[in-house]
Amino acid sequence: MELAQVVGKNVHRLRKAAGISLADLASAGGISKTTLHGIEQGQGNPTLSTLWTLATALQVPLGELLERPVSAVEVVRAGDRRPQVEGDAISARLLHRIRLRGTVEVYDIAIAQNTQHSDAHLPGVEECLVLTHGRVTAGPSDSPTDLAGGDSIRFDAAHPHLYRGHAAHNRAVLLMVHPES
Repeated sequence: MELAQVVGKNVHRLRKAAGISLADLASAGGISKTTLHGIEQGQGNPTLSTLWTLATALQVPLGELLERPVSAVEVVRAGDRRPQVEGDAISARLLHRIRLRGTVEVYDIAIAQNTQHSDAHLPGVEECLVLTHGRVTAGPSDSPTDLAGGDSIRFDAAHPHLYRGHAAHNRAVLLMVHPES
């Protein structure tokens, strides 16, 4: 997908989520409704100044307009090439980026060799599981993913999901991300 289409889809999605009309956003951005409609259709080539103005009106960082939307489920395997930085004593590999305004709960969990079905959490809640030891199946109930030590998964927990251990000892770090109320 080319940048104009990514920007257009993001502007449209964010405008709808904010409950702002096309006319109101165009006015806030100092552009015509026709121009804004063209941008949302992926047909425009907005200037950086226009994008900054739209981001400000939508109360989001500029990058929110430029990045491709993230999949509802993101799996990172232990061997996947991901952005990594090295220091004198630390090597850090980026697993997931979770945008939030709210609270993050961090749990150390053990997953037994049976299945835990979880009902949907409140809208906007995400879970991110980093498997540190063992082998599990986790994620949305309709499409769970098999994970091995070092793998991770991030998903929308506002839908039924499950955890199932396969090894004798399964350990993970679970982050539950709750949006600001």
